[in-house]
Amino acid sequence: MSFSGKYQLETQENFEPFMKAIGLPDDLIQKGKDIKSISEIEETGDNFKVTVTTGTKVLVNIFTIGQEAELETVTGEKVKAVVEREGNKLKVCLKGIVSVTELVDGNTIVNTMTLGGIVYKRTSKRM
Repeated sequence: MSFSGKYQLETQENFEPFMKAIGLPDDLIQKGKDIKSISEIEETGDNFKVTVTTGTKVLVNIFTIGQEAELETVTGEKVKAVVEREGNKLKVCLKGIVSVTELVDGNTIVNTMTLGGIVYKRTSKRM
């Protein structure tokens, strides 16, 4: 199954505690909690381009499975990391945050980010 497509955020769990834990200021947390972000994924073989638009903020990450890439985090910091693929899951560790993006079925993507004991879960549906 290909990840390629455009997805809109449907639900999220533990947004506020997670964003506080990674150091996002309260005003940005309040602004961001009700915005339905759009994720656009382009997959060509092992090459990916992921564009996430949240309100006016656009985050673009380009990477190749198994190769080190410079990825931008939710806080805007750039970190070198390697994205691995396990079946329908993409896994990466950024500064102690373990991010797993799973293609549950042809129309649903679930992204889980874990930092310590806090699990932030986002479910997005294909548009």
